[in-house]
Amino acid sequence: MNILNTKFKKEMNKLFLLTLFSTLTTLSAFSQKFGYVNSQELLVSLPEVKAADSELETYQKQLVTVGQTKMKDLQTEYNKYVEDAQKGILSQVQIQAKEEDLAKKQADLQAYEAEVQQKLAEKRELLYKPILDKVKGVIETYGLENGYTMIFDTSAGAVLHALDSDNLFDIIKSKMK
Repeated sequence: MNILNTKFKKEMNKLFLLTLFSTLTTLSAFSQKFGYVNSQELLVSLPEVKAADSELETYQKQLVTVGQTKMKDLQTEYNKYVEDAQKGILSQVQIQAKEEDLAKKQADLQAYEAEVQQKLAEKRELLYKPILDKVKGVIETYGLENGYTMIFDTSAGAVLHALDSDNLFDIIKSKMK
């Protein structure tokens, strides 16, 4: 009888520990807190982003104006070359030299267009990085302070299905001020 009692106690202890573990796991699962925010919608609503967009647009217009001036100058020079060549004013050597010069200027213009794209990307990074870092910091801080397990970004399309959770848009937006 003593052996059965000992086995019974061991089985009961195992059952108790299993039940306790199962209960703790279930409670842990229920205590998880999820939220979501649409970061694109949030960014569009921020005055810092509107100011950055405006500054970027002004910068782009400046760069494009320079490019348009270069293009206009090249077009004027080309038209003059064609006119002089048709009139027979230019020798074969002068025609060849002028064509090489125009080709070089056209390549320079194409290089400038690539440079504009690079400068715009760098300026965009410079303007938006502090804003994005601030948003990320506010979301992380809010999540930690309020016990969120995860906060999803619905603008990224990362959530295909989720139970109801808290939309943190208004709270995060108010914290951005």
